[in-house]
Amino acid sequence: MRLPLIALILVSHLIAFSQTNKTSPQLLWKQQAAAPILGGAAATGNGQLIYGDTAGNLYLVSLAASTQRLLAKLPTGIQSTPLMVKDTVFVYGNNGVLYALNSSNGNIYRELKTGGEKNYDFWDYYRSSPQYANGLLYFGSGDHCLYAIDPGTGKEKWKFRTEGIVHADPVISNDTLFIGSYDGNMYALNAITGNLIWKFKAVGDRYFPLGEIQKGALVTEDAVIFGSRDFNIYSIDKRTGTGLWNRKEQGSWIIATPLLFKGNIYYGTSDSHAFYASSVADGNTLWKVPIPFRSYSTAVQAGGRLFMTCFDGKLYELDPFTGEQRWQFSTMGHQLKGNTIFDPGGHLRKDFKMYGTDAETAEAERKIFDQGAILATPLLCEGVLYFGATDGYFYAIRIY
Repeated sequence: MRLPLIALILVSHLIAFSQTNKTSPQLLWKQQAAAPILGGAAATGNGQLIYGDTAGNLYLVSLAASTQRLLAKLPTGIQSTPLMVKDTVFVYGNNGVLYALNSSNGNIYRELKTGGEKNYDFWDYYRSSPQYANGLLYFGSGDHCLYAIDPGTGKEKWKFRTEGIVHADPVISNDTLFIGSYDGNMYALNAITGNLIWKFKAVGDRYFPLGEIQKGALVTEDAVIFGSRDFNIYSIDKRTGTGLWNRKEQGSWIIATPLLFKGNIYYGTSDSHAFYASSVADGNTLWKVPIPFRSYSTAVQAGGRLFMTCFDGKLYELDPFTGEQRWQFSTMGHQLKGNTIFDPGGHLRKDFKMYGTDAETAEAERKIFDQGAILATPLLCEGVLYFGATDGYFYAIRIY
Protein backbone atom coordinates (compact mmCIF):
# COMPACT_ATOMS: atom_id res chain seq x y z
CA MET A 1 0.00 0.00 0.00
CA ARG A 2 1.34 3.44 -0.92
CA LEU A 3 1.34 5.98 1.87
CA PRO A 4 0.20 9.55 1.17
CA LEU A 5 2.93 12.18 1.02
CA ILE A 6 2.20 13.64 4.46
CA ALA A 7 2.44 10.17 6.01
CA LEU A 8 5.76 9.56 4.30
CA ILE A 9 7.07 12.84 5.64
CA LEU A 10 5.93 11.99 9.17
CA VAL A 11 7.47 8.52 8.99
CA SER A 12 10.78 9.92 7.73
CA HIS A 13 10.81 12.48 10.53
CA LEU A 14 10.13 9.79 13.12
CA ILE A 15 12.92 7.61 11.74
CA ALA A 16 15.34 10.53 11.74
CA PHE A 17 14.25 11.46 15.28
CA SER A 18 14.79 7.95 16.62
CA GLN A 19 18.14 7.58 14.90
CA THR A 20 19.33 10.95 16.17
CA ASN A 21 18.47 10.09 19.74
CA LYS A 22 20.06 6.64 19.94
CA THR A 23 23.37 8.12 21.08
CA SER A 24 23.95 8.64 24.78
CA PRO A 25 26.66 11.04 25.91
CA GLN A 26 30.12 9.59 25.45
CA LEU A 27 33.12 11.12 27.17
CA LEU A 28 35.81 11.04 24.50
CA TRP A 29 38.46 12.59 26.69
CA LYS A 30 39.13 15.23 29.30
CA GLN A 31 42.15 17.45 29.81
CA GLN A 32 43.15 19.08 33.07
CA ALA A 33 43.83 22.79 33.39
CA ALA A 34 45.58 24.44 36.30
CA ALA A 35 42.53 26.40 37.48
CA PRO A 36 38.77 26.78 36.96
CA ILE A 37 37.50 27.39 33.43
CA LEU A 38 34.76 30.00 33.08
CA GLY A 39 35.07 31.19 29.48
CA GLY A 40 34.39 29.22 26.32
CA ALA A 41 36.66 27.60 23.76
CA ALA A 42 37.37 28.93 20.27
CA ALA A 43 38.13 26.93 17.14
CA THR A 44 41.32 27.85 15.27
CA GLY A 45 40.16 26.46 11.92
CA ASN A 46 42.95 23.90 11.67
CA GLY A 47 41.68 21.12 13.93
CA GLN A 48 42.56 22.85 17.19
CA LEU A 49 40.79 24.67 20.00
CA ILE A 50 41.96 27.38 22.36
CA TYR A 51 40.69 28.10 25.87
CA GLY A 52 41.93 29.80 29.02
CA ASP A 53 41.68 29.33 32.79
CA THR A 54 41.45 31.71 35.73
CA ALA A 55 45.18 31.34 36.44
CA GLY A 56 46.03 32.90 33.08
CA ASN A 57 46.97 29.73 31.23
CA LEU A 58 46.06 29.61 27.54
CA TYR A 59 45.80 26.07 26.17
CA LEU A 60 45.92 24.74 22.62
CA VAL A 61 44.02 21.47 22.12
CA SER A 62 44.58 19.13 19.17
CA LEU A 63 41.27 17.45 18.33
CA ALA A 64 42.86 14.69 16.22
CA ALA A 65 45.35 13.68 18.89
CA SER A 66 43.11 14.54 21.87
CA THR A 67 46.08 16.29 23.48
CA GLN A 68 46.69 19.75 24.80
CA ARG A 69 49.71 21.95 25.36
CA LEU A 70 50.26 25.21 27.16
CA LEU A 71 50.38 27.93 24.53
CA ALA A 72 51.04 30.85 26.87
CA LYS A 73 50.96 31.96 30.49
CA LEU A 74 49.45 35.40 30.86
CA PRO A 75 50.09 37.56 33.93
CA THR A 76 46.36 37.62 34.68
CA GLY A 77 43.35 35.34 34.80
CA ILE A 78 41.16 34.59 31.79
CA GLN A 79 37.36 34.67 32.13
CA SER A 80 36.57 35.34 28.48
CA THR A 81 36.59 33.33 25.26
CA PRO A 82 39.66 33.75 23.02
CA LEU A 83 39.37 34.73 19.37
CA MET A 84 41.45 33.58 16.40
CA VAL A 85 41.95 36.02 13.50
CA LYS A 86 44.26 34.65 10.82
CA ASP A 87 47.41 33.57 12.71
CA THR A 88 46.78 35.68 15.79
CA VAL A 89 45.05 34.76 19.03
CA PHE A 90 43.32 37.62 20.82
CA VAL A 91 42.36 37.16 24.45
CA TYR A 92 41.05 39.69 26.96
CA GLY A 93 42.46 39.33 30.47
CA ASN A 94 41.18 40.14 33.93
CA ASN A 95 43.69 43.02 34.14
CA GLY A 96 41.96 45.00 31.40
CA VAL A 97 44.50 44.15 28.72
CA LEU A 98 43.75 42.70 25.29
CA TYR A 99 46.61 40.41 24.30
CA ALA A 100 47.63 39.50 20.74
CA LEU A 101 49.64 36.27 20.57
CA ASN A 102 51.32 34.22 17.88
CA SER A 103 49.13 31.12 17.46
CA SER A 104 52.17 28.86 16.86
CA ASN A 105 54.50 29.73 19.73
CA GLY A 106 52.31 31.80 22.05
CA ASN A 107 54.59 34.82 21.99
CA ILE A 108 52.83 38.04 22.95
CA TYR A 109 53.56 40.68 20.36
CA ARG A 110 51.03 43.33 21.32
CA GLU A 111 49.16 44.49 24.42
CA LEU A 112 46.30 46.96 24.36
CA LYS A 113 45.62 48.45 27.78
CA THR A 114 42.17 49.74 28.66
CA GLY A 115 41.38 51.91 31.67
CA GLY A 116 41.42 48.79 33.86
CA GLU A 117 39.12 46.01 35.03
CA LYS A 118 36.98 45.52 38.10
CA ASN A 119 34.78 42.80 39.53
CA TYR A 120 31.22 43.94 40.17
CA ASP A 121 30.38 41.29 42.78
CA PHE A 122 30.65 37.57 43.57
CA TRP A 123 28.45 36.65 40.59
CA ASP A 124 30.29 38.70 37.98
CA TYR A 125 31.77 35.57 36.41
CA TYR A 126 32.52 36.65 32.85
CA ARG A 127 34.63 39.19 30.97
CA SER A 128 33.81 40.55 27.52
CA SER A 129 35.07 38.31 24.71
CA PRO A 130 36.51 40.02 21.61
CA GLN A 131 34.47 39.76 18.42
CA TYR A 132 35.66 40.35 14.84
CA ALA A 133 33.61 42.02 12.11
CA ASN A 134 34.00 44.74 9.50
CA GLY A 135 37.78 44.39 9.77
CA LEU A 136 37.71 45.46 13.44
CA LEU A 137 37.92 43.87 16.88
CA TYR A 138 35.26 44.82 19.42
CA PHE A 139 35.23 44.20 23.18
CA GLY A 140 34.01 45.75 26.41
CA SER A 141 35.87 46.57 29.60
CA GLY A 142 35.46 47.21 33.30
CA ASP A 143 36.41 50.84 32.59
CA HIS A 144 32.83 51.29 31.27
CA CYS A 145 33.95 51.49 27.64
CA LEU A 146 33.42 49.54 24.44
CA TYR A 147 36.46 49.45 22.14
CA ALA A 148 36.87 49.06 18.39
CA ILE A 149 40.44 48.11 17.46
CA ASP A 150 42.34 47.55 14.22
CA PRO A 151 43.60 43.97 14.71
CA GLY A 152 46.55 44.51 12.39
CA THR A 153 47.99 47.57 14.10
CA GLY A 154 46.37 47.49 17.52
CA LYS A 155 45.28 51.10 17.07
CA GLU A 156 42.03 52.25 18.59
CA LYS A 157 39.47 53.22 15.95
CA TRP A 158 36.91 54.41 18.45
CA LYS A 159 35.58 53.82 21.94
CA PHE A 160 32.18 54.40 23.42
CA ARG A 161 31.65 55.10 27.11
CA THR A 162 28.68 53.77 29.08
CA GLU A 163 27.85 54.46 32.72
CA GLY A 164 28.68 50.95 33.91
CA ILE A 165 30.98 47.97 33.59
CA VAL A 166 30.80 46.30 30.19
CA HIS A 167 31.37 42.56 30.52
CA ALA A 168 28.88 41.41 27.88
CA ASP A 169 30.05 40.16 24.50
CA PRO A 170 29.37 42.55 21.61
CA VAL A 171 27.00 41.30 18.90
CA ILE A 172 27.42 42.69 15.39
CA SER A 173 24.64 42.55 12.80
CA ASN A 174 25.56 44.16 9.48
CA ASP A 175 26.90 47.59 10.46
CA THR A 176 25.23 47.76 13.87
CA LEU A 177 26.74 46.65 17.16
CA PHE A 178 24.57 45.71 20.14
CA ILE A 179 25.90 45.51 23.68
CA GLY A 180 24.55 45.76 27.22
CA SER A 181 26.14 47.41 30.24
CA TYR A 182 25.90 47.12 33.99
CA ASP A 183 24.27 50.56 33.82
CA GLY A 184 21.12 48.72 32.65
CA ASN A 185 21.18 50.03 29.08
CA MET A 186 21.23 48.06 25.86
CA TYR A 187 23.10 50.09 23.26
CA ALA A 188 22.93 50.04 19.47
CA LEU A 189 26.00 51.66 17.90
CA ASN A 190 27.23 52.21 14.38
CA ALA A 191 29.92 49.53 14.21
CA ILE A 192 32.10 51.61 11.87
CA THR A 193 31.97 54.97 13.65
CA GLY A 194 30.90 54.13 17.21
CA ASN A 195 28.04 56.64 17.03
CA LEU A 196 24.99 55.92 19.17
CA ILE A 197 21.90 54.84 17.22
CA TRP A 198 19.63 54.19 20.20
CA LYS A 199 19.66 52.91 23.77
CA PHE A 200 17.04 51.06 25.77
CA LYS A 201 16.88 51.22 29.59
CA ALA A 202 15.90 48.17 31.63
CA VAL A 203 12.99 48.78 34.00
CA GLY A 204 14.88 47.94 37.17
CA ASP A 205 13.57 46.34 40.35
CA ARG A 206 13.38 47.37 44.01
CA TYR A 207 16.56 45.48 44.90
CA PHE A 208 18.27 45.79 41.49
CA PRO A 209 17.21 49.26 40.29
CA LEU A 210 19.88 49.49 37.60
CA GLY A 211 18.75 46.35 35.79
CA GLU A 212 22.33 45.31 35.09
CA ILE A 213 22.93 43.50 31.78
CA GLN A 214 25.64 40.91 32.31
CA LYS A 215 25.90 38.83 29.13
CA GLY A 216 25.45 39.23 25.39
CA ALA A 217 22.15 39.59 23.55
CA LEU A 218 20.47 37.34 21.03
CA VAL A 219 20.00 39.34 17.84
CA THR A 220 17.38 38.04 15.41
CA GLU A 221 16.14 39.39 12.10
CA ASP A 222 14.04 42.05 13.80
CA ALA A 223 14.70 41.92 17.56
CA VAL A 224 17.33 42.16 20.28
CA ILE A 225 16.58 39.76 23.15
CA PHE A 226 18.44 39.79 26.46
CA GLY A 227 18.07 39.16 30.18
CA SER A 228 18.76 41.44 33.12
CA ARG A 229 19.36 41.39 36.84
CA ASP A 230 15.99 43.15 37.27
CA PHE A 231 14.33 39.71 36.77
CA ASN A 232 13.18 40.50 33.22
CA ILE A 233 13.86 39.15 29.79
CA TYR A 234 13.35 41.79 27.11
CA SER A 235 12.69 41.80 23.40
CA ILE A 236 13.18 45.17 21.71
CA ASP A 237 12.93 46.35 18.13
CA LYS A 238 16.28 45.97 16.40
CA ARG A 239 15.89 49.17 14.34
CA THR A 240 14.34 51.55 16.86
CA GLY A 241 15.12 50.19 20.34
CA THR A 242 11.46 50.30 21.36
CA GLY A 243 9.97 47.49 23.41
CA LEU A 244 8.31 44.49 21.79
CA TRP A 245 7.65 42.46 24.93
CA ASN A 246 9.13 41.57 28.31
CA ARG A 247 8.50 38.83 30.83
CA LYS A 248 9.36 38.90 34.53
CA GLU A 249 10.89 35.92 36.34
CA GLN A 250 9.98 36.83 39.89
CA GLY A 251 12.94 36.65 42.27
CA SER A 252 15.48 35.52 39.68
CA TRP A 253 17.99 37.11 37.37
CA ILE A 254 18.07 36.08 33.74
CA ILE A 255 21.72 36.12 32.71
CA ALA A 256 21.97 33.53 29.93
CA THR A 257 22.00 34.64 26.31
CA PRO A 258 18.94 32.90 24.79
CA LEU A 259 19.18 30.35 21.99
CA LEU A 260 16.82 30.74 19.01
CA PHE A 261 15.53 27.49 17.53
CA LYS A 262 12.41 26.86 15.43
CA GLY A 263 10.63 30.04 16.46
CA ASN A 264 11.33 29.64 20.17
CA ILE A 265 13.96 30.96 22.54
CA TYR A 266 15.56 28.70 25.15
CA TYR A 267 17.24 29.98 28.32
CA GLY A 268 17.91 29.20 31.96
CA THR A 269 17.44 31.36 35.04
CA SER A 270 19.33 32.13 38.20
CA ASP A 271 17.63 31.67 41.58
CA SER A 272 14.31 30.30 40.33
CA HIS A 273 16.27 27.32 38.91
CA ALA A 274 14.19 26.93 35.76
CA PHE A 275 14.74 26.41 32.06
CA TYR A 276 12.31 27.89 29.53
CA ALA A 277 11.16 27.49 25.98
CA SER A 278 9.29 30.65 24.98
CA SER A 279 7.89 32.11 21.79
CA VAL A 280 10.31 34.53 20.15
CA ALA A 281 7.31 36.52 18.88
CA ASP A 282 5.62 37.36 22.18
CA GLY A 283 7.54 35.68 25.03
CA ASN A 284 4.71 33.26 25.86
CA THR A 285 5.93 30.09 27.53
CA LEU A 286 5.92 26.87 25.53
CA TRP A 287 7.22 24.88 28.47
CA LYS A 288 9.14 25.38 31.69
CA VAL A 289 11.08 22.69 33.58
CA PRO A 290 12.82 22.80 36.95
CA ILE A 291 16.61 22.44 37.00
CA PRO A 292 18.78 21.83 40.08
CA PHE A 293 20.65 25.14 40.06
CA ARG A 294 21.55 28.27 38.07
CA SER A 295 22.10 28.17 34.32
CA TYR A 296 24.03 31.08 32.77
CA SER A 297 25.44 29.55 29.58
CA THR A 298 23.77 29.55 26.18
CA ALA A 299 22.02 26.34 25.19
CA VAL A 300 23.17 24.47 22.07
CA GLN A 301 21.08 22.76 19.41
CA ALA A 302 22.42 20.07 17.11
CA GLY A 303 20.38 18.04 14.64
CA GLY A 304 17.12 19.06 16.29
CA ARG A 305 18.42 18.18 19.76
CA LEU A 306 18.77 20.61 22.66
CA PHE A 307 21.64 20.70 25.16
CA MET A 308 22.08 22.92 28.21
CA THR A 309 24.49 23.16 31.13
CA CYS A 310 23.99 24.00 34.76
CA PHE A 311 25.89 25.11 37.84
CA ASP A 312 25.24 21.65 39.28
CA GLY A 313 28.10 20.39 37.10
CA LYS A 314 25.97 18.62 34.52
CA LEU A 315 25.32 18.72 30.79
CA TYR A 316 21.71 17.86 29.93
CA GLU A 317 19.82 16.96 26.79
CA LEU A 318 16.22 18.14 26.86
CA ASP A 319 13.46 17.47 24.36
CA PRO A 320 13.08 20.83 22.58
CA PHE A 321 9.30 20.37 22.28
CA THR A 322 8.46 19.19 25.80
CA GLY A 323 11.47 19.89 28.03
CA GLU A 324 11.66 16.22 29.00
CA GLN A 325 15.15 15.21 30.08
CA ARG A 326 16.78 12.59 27.84
CA TRP A 327 20.18 12.17 29.47
CA GLN A 328 22.80 13.90 31.57
CA PHE A 329 26.57 13.94 31.93
CA SER A 330 28.33 14.82 35.20
CA THR A 331 31.68 16.55 35.52
CA MET A 332 34.42 15.00 37.62
CA GLY A 333 33.88 17.70 40.20
CA HIS A 334 30.23 16.81 40.56
CA GLN A 335 31.01 13.10 40.78
CA LEU A 336 33.53 13.70 43.56
CA LYS A 337 32.04 16.64 45.46
CA GLY A 338 28.46 17.08 44.31
CA ASN A 339 27.26 15.74 47.66
CA THR A 340 28.75 18.78 49.42
CA ILE A 341 25.87 20.92 48.17
CA PHE A 342 23.32 18.46 46.72
CA ASP A 343 21.29 15.78 48.50
CA PRO A 344 20.83 12.25 47.05
CA GLY A 345 17.73 13.45 45.18
CA GLY A 346 19.73 16.10 43.31
CA HIS A 347 18.30 19.04 45.26
CA LEU A 348 20.30 21.66 47.11
CA ARG A 349 21.06 20.50 50.64
CA LYS A 350 19.07 22.23 53.34
CA ASP A 351 22.29 23.00 55.23
CA PHE A 352 23.92 24.65 52.20
CA LYS A 353 23.95 28.41 52.79
CA MET A 354 24.23 30.14 49.42
CA TYR A 355 24.04 33.76 50.57
CA GLY A 356 25.08 35.55 53.73
CA THR A 357 28.05 37.60 54.84
CA ASP A 358 30.85 38.12 52.35
CA ALA A 359 32.78 35.28 53.99
CA GLU A 360 29.77 32.94 53.86
CA THR A 361 29.01 33.80 50.24
CA ALA A 362 32.67 33.33 49.25
CA GLU A 363 32.65 29.89 50.91
CA ALA A 364 29.44 28.94 49.08
CA GLU A 365 30.95 29.99 45.74
CA ARG A 366 34.08 27.96 46.50
CA LYS A 367 31.96 24.85 47.09
CA ILE A 368 30.00 25.49 43.88
CA PHE A 369 33.24 25.75 41.90
CA ASP A 370 34.79 22.70 43.58
CA GLN A 371 31.87 20.52 42.45
CA GLY A 372 32.47 21.34 38.80
CA ALA A 373 29.90 23.96 37.83
CA ILE A 374 29.63 24.56 34.07
CA LEU A 375 29.56 28.27 33.28
CA ALA A 376 31.04 28.10 29.78
CA THR A 377 28.86 27.73 26.70
CA PRO A 378 29.80 24.44 24.95
CA LEU A 379 31.38 24.64 21.51
CA LEU A 380 29.87 22.21 18.98
CA CYS A 381 32.28 20.79 16.43
CA GLU A 382 31.58 17.73 14.24
CA GLY A 383 29.22 16.03 16.67
CA VAL A 384 31.25 16.79 19.80
CA LEU A 385 30.58 19.33 22.55
CA TYR A 386 33.68 20.93 24.05
CA PHE A 387 33.52 22.87 27.30
CA GLY A 388 35.40 23.60 30.48
CA ALA A 389 34.17 23.55 34.05
CA THR A 390 35.14 25.05 37.38
CA ASP A 391 36.67 21.73 38.48
CA GLY A 392 39.56 22.59 36.14
CA TYR A 393 38.76 19.98 33.48
CA PHE A 394 38.09 20.54 29.79
CA TYR A 395 35.66 17.96 28.38
CA ALA A 396 34.93 16.48 24.96
CA ILE A 397 31.49 14.82 24.83
CA ARG A 398 30.32 13.06 21.68
CA ILE A 399 26.60 13.56 21.11
CA TYR A 400 26.25 11.94 17.66
